[in-house]
Amino acid sequence: MWTTLNIYLYLSFNFISAAAILQSGTCQLQRHFRLNGMYQNGDVILGGLFEVHFLAVFPELSFRTEPEPPYCEQFDMASFQQAQTMVFAINEINKNPNLLPNITLGYHVYDNCVMLGMAFRAAISLASGTEESFSNFNCTGSPPVIGIVGDSNSTPSIAISSVLGLFRVPIVSYFATCSCLSNRKKYPSFFRTIPSDAFQVRAMIRVLSHFGWTWVGLVYSDDDYGNYAAQSFLQNVHMLDGCVAFSEILPLDNNRKDIQRIVGVIQASTARVVVVFSTSTYMLPLMDEVVLQNITGRQWIASEAWATSPVFHTQRLLPFLGGTLGIAIRRGEIKGLHEFLLHLRPNNDQRNNMVRIFWENMFGCKFNTGGRGDKMCSGQEDLSRTNTAYTDVSELRASYNVYKTVYALAHALHDLMQCEEGRGPFSGNRCADITNLQPWQLVHYLHHVNFTTGFGDHVSFDENGDVLAIYDVMNWQPSSDGSIIVRTVGVVDEGAATGKVLTLNEDALYWNFETKKPPRSVCSESCPSGTRRARRKGLPVCCFDCLPCGDGEISNTTDANECTICPDEFWSNPAKDQCVPKEIEFLSYEEPLGISLTTASLLGTCFCALVMVIFAHHRNTPIVRANNSELSFLLLISLKLCFLCVLLFIGRPQLWTCQSRHAVFGISFVLCISSILVKTMVVIAVFKSSRPEGKSAIKWFGAAQQRCTVLVLTALQVVICAVWLSTASPTPHKNNQYLRSKIVYECAIGSVAGFSLLLAYIGLLAAVSFLLAFLARNLPDHFNEAKFITFSMLIFCAVWIAFVPAYVSSPGKYAVAVEIFAILASSFGLLVAIFAPKCYIILLHPEKNTKKSIMGRESKNK
Repeated sequence: MWTTLNIYLYLSFNFISAAAILQSGTCQLQRHFRLNGMYQNGDVILGGLFEVHFLAVFPELSFRTEPEPPYCEQFDMASFQQAQTMVFAINEINKNPNLLPNITLGYHVYDNCVMLGMAFRAAISLASGTEESFSNFNCTGSPPVIGIVGDSNSTPSIAISSVLGLFRVPIVSYFATCSCLSNRKKYPSFFRTIPSDAFQVRAMIRVLSHFGWTWVGLVYSDDDYGNYAAQSFLQNVHMLDGCVAFSEILPLDNNRKDIQRIVGVIQASTARVVVVFSTSTYMLPLMDEVVLQNITGRQWIASEAWATSPVFHTQRLLPFLGGTLGIAIRRGEIKGLHEFLLHLRPNNDQRNNMVRIFWENMFGCKFNTGGRGDKMCSGQEDLSRTNTAYTDVSELRASYNVYKTVYALAHALHDLMQCEEGRGPFSGNRCADITNLQPWQLVHYLHHVNFTTGFGDHVSFDENGDVLAIYDVMNWQPSSDGSIIVRTVGVVDEGAATGKVLTLNEDALYWNFETKKPPRSVCSESCPSGTRRARRKGLPVCCFDCLPCGDGEISNTTDANECTICPDEFWSNPAKDQCVPKEIEFLSYEEPLGISLTTASLLGTCFCALVMVIFAHHRNTPIVRANNSELSFLLLISLKLCFLCVLLFIGRPQLWTCQSRHAVFGISFVLCISSILVKTMVVIAVFKSSRPEGKSAIKWFGAAQQRCTVLVLTALQVVICAVWLSTASPTPHKNNQYLRSKIVYECAIGSVAGFSLLLAYIGLLAAVSFLLAFLARNLPDHFNEAKFITFSMLIFCAVWIAFVPAYVSSPGKYAVAVEIFAILASSFGLLVAIFAPKCYIILLHPEKNTKKSIMGRESKNK
């Protein structure tokens, strides 16, 4: 911010100074900057800004005299190759009859010395020109340069574009990647042939996602490049459900304590992958400290700014940086460039002093020795015998981008020249005037540039001035001499026709780990199927525990955030990874409980049949004939039906069994209880008829009346069942409420009122029978059947009173079992209490089965 403010203040001062000399009628250049450059004249001039030196040195300020201009040190051969690539591309275009015919391109290239101040001086010199004065009073006409190739760094590009963008001077960078430069409102005339950091971040995230690295550290330089890239990375890391274990800023002043602290954080972290957005300048001190502290076992991910930097390719750094994966700008091939580079020769033109400086650094000589005994440069030294980054064209990346940048400007100029008057894109359908060409006119045509290089790469700009993203994935591998060699192992191409953005040759990858496999870098291991993630409190979302899904819930994917509830008729399997149909539960004949109840039912039926056989065989004996043997047989038949109706309650519920089970049960029990009721009434009537005052009682309760009473009482139950079945018939029902894990297949009673009325009627008859039998319990001994009836009804009532709470509290099939048990218990109680004493006398004491024996007891009592 302060740098930009100083630039504006500097410009304001110069503009005020310029206003003072307008009275002379000429525009005069206010100041000459001492800049290293290269120059070639032409019809149209293109400017260029390159990092030919690593360092700018500013003289001490005495504040007494005007300070000396800064100068540059530490020549960079690779960057000079990039500058020469621009010269080569312009010469190639000038020789091409199909591109810009009759137009000769020239160039004016400056060195920015990797300093914002120097870069801005160079940009202002390109925009204003270097002529001492301009006679046109209005200072109008074509600008000195029509477009600028550069700058290579983001921070200078931001500053330069902020100012020159006001005049719509097209700036096409070949290496500035800050995503902020895609802001068209702030930088309307900025273009670039290198993808934005936003694309680089996405490419990195694809690599991280490919290897499953969700727990990573982030280190970045404290400049526009590092800050914007880190910000974009933090915003997009959620795309792979990843988290940043730590985020550290590399100090611009390379402070040792800060760097030691950063290395300590890297060592202490559980993250095995470290992503670094920085240039080599700030990365080198960090790696020196990594070597000192012997920090190994880390997988480094390099941004394009240092992914191919040769300063790291040493034997000393191999144990620490071997296996590094980097995102690098697209490598290309330029035919004829190598030969062009070798044929370079210096001259005495001061505007081409950059070539002389290169020559002196390449051959260790001086053109002007000054009598100090230095080696003299002849200018005829042989470049083909040198082996430096300048002559190495095997990995053309930044140089290839420079080549594409020059051609983009040339194609825009060519399209501008092809404009037909009256059909132009400017106001009034006009075309640009080549004799008075304005930079903003070229900006319009740059937006529509569309061509393919000789290497086969397509070049065009989107609405933000960015090119289609395509990167090479680099892997740092050991070379034969023990140093590091960088190899291309994949491509990230967002415009791939196949739709596969990331392509990796995993067999060619080198991993600097004992396992020779990619490391694991996760805060928590993936949660398997059948579990869900539960975030650990106070930690990033990547740190979680795996909790098993609850009953009835599943997760069939890894790292599920929530478990899915199974549909109503499904339940989770033991592994909790799929829903399976619920087990259907009902009381079946195959299970032990069903077999036991069925056996008891059939046993009771057999006992009834046996008693009937005994009674039929001894039907003429007094004990059978006593108290209406017909009622005894009817009672045995009803008991047999009670035992058999149990079979309707066992097995898979069906419509007919649901409808018939309670109807048969209700009618059978009413037939049974009504028979017992009539027998009790007969006992009372017989007792009364034995007394003089009640001799006529038995007349009114003869056999016909007894049958009629049983029939009427049973008919009432039949009517209740008929009404119930016709209005709200019981049906099979799958009940999910008793047990969530099972479906209880049961018979829904349909109408609670109908079922309650059926039971109430049985209870009423049972209560009346019990009451009458209880009142008749003190009759003389030969009328003691009332005592047996009382006891049987006591058992019956006790069973059914206990049945109600047991039935309500029993789940599923056990409710049916409780009902069956009540039927069997009450039926066995009636059978044993009423018929066991008689069978005992018939079978074991036949001598008592006589009329005399029965009547004898009565006489004795008298």
